[in-house]
Amino acid sequence: MRHLRGAFGEDRALDITADRIARYTAARCEDGVKPATINRKLAALRRMFSLACKAGMLATRPYMAMLTEENTREGFLDPSEFEAVRAQLPAYLADAAAFAYLSGWRKGEVRTLAWADVDLRAAVIRLRAAHSKNKRPRTLVLRGDLLAIFERRAAARRLDCPLVFHRDGKPLGNFRKAWALACRTAGVEGQLFHDLRRSAVRNLVRGGTPERVAMAIPGHKTRSVFDRYNIVSEEDLAAALDRTQAYVDQARQKPPRVRPLTRADGECAQNPHNPAESTHHGPQKEAAST
Repeated sequence: MRHLRGAFGEDRALDITADRIARYTAARCEDGVKPATINRKLAALRRMFSLACKAGMLATRPYMAMLTEENTREGFLDPSEFEAVRAQLPAYLADAAAFAYLSGWRKGEVRTLAWADVDLRAAVIRLRAAHSKNKRPRTLVLRGDLLAIFERRAAARRLDCPLVFHRDGKPLGNFRKAWALACRTAGVEGQLFHDLRRSAVRNLVRGGTPERVAMAIPGHKTRSVFDRYNIVSEEDLAAALDRTQAYVDQARQKPPRVRPLTRADGECAQNPHNPAESTHHGPQKEAAST
């Protein structure tokens, strides 16, 4: 909002034309701002106009050309890398990060998760629509490490705090510095907390979870967004080629489904384009035609 206020201030909506928006976009590009960042500003401005049109305050909204985003993040943490980061996190943040890594839930959903949404007896979480970014309720069954996390949190539960993850009874707030320090110490500097969501999707798919279920656990509504989070690494490509090679090697051991026909003298005729292959000539070719 700060940049939008600086560019358009208290101007009348009708004075914010498509040409002015295009000049704003060009100026931000010249300042070295990434396309994804500019698009988020434009999306906020477009939403303002949409609300004004919906309320009948405006007839139309100006055209806003979105930029091509070439700086989409593709960061993720392998299980061993995450464990290294987790070991460096302060105690109040370690369980929250582990939950995000296993569930793929967003940072805001992790920070606002309340005990009212958790049923430890049934080992299930029922996230309310009001706390979900896509405004849809979500159910998560607790098993294994996930269940262990909530058993630890229950032991540290405070009656004066409704939140599952907290810092001495207070909301987690902004922990960017603590997260960055842990990543740097673990040797994976530059990773974001949001990369845990991408890592969870990747682990779900590679663990054999059906894609429809893998979309439901982190709360993805569309396949396109889910695919963007399902990052393919060089190890994934190598594993795919190894599986393909193993299949081909196994298939080579099977007898061919088609056997070459022979001539009357018992010899196979040669393919003029490939002497190693046989073709049908003479009487047998006529018989086959017949």
